[in-house]
Amino acid sequence: MRAIRHWLMGRILVPVSAGLLIGVGAQAATAPSMPAQRMMDALANANAAVVGIRVKATEDARSAETLGQRRRGSGVLIGQDGLVLTIGYLMLEAEQIEIVTQDNKTLPARAVAYDLATGFGLLRPLLPLPAAVAQHTVKLASTQALQPGEPLMAVTGPQPNDDGDIVMTRLVSKRAFSGTWEYHIDTALFTSPPITAPGGHSGAPLFNQQGELIGIGSLFVSDATGESPRTPGNMFVPVDLLRPILGELQQSGMSHLSRRPWLGLTSSDQGGRIQVMRVSKDSPADLAGLSSGDVVMAVDGAPVDTLEAFYKKIWDHSTPDAEITLTVRQGEDVKSIVLKAEDRMLTLKKPSSI
Repeated sequence: MRAIRHWLMGRILVPVSAGLLIGVGAQAATAPSMPAQRMMDALANANAAVVGIRVKATEDARSAETLGQRRRGSGVLIGQDGLVLTIGYLMLEAEQIEIVTQDNKTLPARAVAYDLATGFGLLRPLLPLPAAVAQHTVKLASTQALQPGEPLMAVTGPQPNDDGDIVMTRLVSKRAFSGTWEYHIDTALFTSPPITAPGGHSGAPLFNQQGELIGIGSLFVSDATGESPRTPGNMFVPVDLLRPILGELQQSGMSHLSRRPWLGLTSSDQGGRIQVMRVSKDSPADLAGLSSGDVVMAVDGAPVDTLEAFYKKIWDHSTPDAEITLTVRQGEDVKSIVLKAEDRMLTLKKPSSI
């Protein structure tokens, strides 16, 4: 395990008068809720629970076009039975999954769950974790009381020839997030400064000052605050979304919320316009004749001007294979296009373990 206690004492949390701590950069943290030594011990335990993840996707994986065939990222132990929480896109259509521990051991792993609705993924090693590793599990914390400005710790997992990294950051925003890939969560955590290692944000766990897990890294973003001037940072999926579905994920491999219509569009919303950026090959949108540059104006006759409104109107349908009518501007023409949606989970090649 990295000598994090010494590292924290020397570079991150410096005791000053009245028991205050100096956090990220010149940002002052509020008075800690626990003694400084106990806080450092808690953060050291959190750091020790982080693992590296390496994935090789199947040769014909659709997701390889955007995510690559070989992927690397991080995860964190949330169960003494070896259950690892990560970001789900790392393990999409995986042929081979490995966990890299902080004592430089590489273990084969199997996929337990991939949840389309939240973006979370669960893994478990096929061989028992060393006892010294398995004892470092983390507690899931609520983010309800988390406020902008609070110092936080993000950790990237080890890889062969790479020990990973510790990034002291702070919360700068808590707000809804709509991804271009038919993804939306009502609350996401945005931090700055960002994790700078290439791909380092993928699955990186985010901890509060008590060493409790509050989020899993998903993206690098250029507008972490959501305000001008734009501030680079990271988006984390809060673990509040995991707690209600954790049992379901372990039993079924996904939550019931993941069974929803999928069109196969990558879109953006700017100035009240939903513009198609990319259409997935052989997707419902592709088969219906949509293409890059089209503008979606309405879903089933209801106008939409944000990605959130667009997605939620699609997901209002009770079955994944519903027929959905889009009003689309293609060049100078406005057309009504009927698509038969698909269950996204059925289009992906699943690891045999899910």
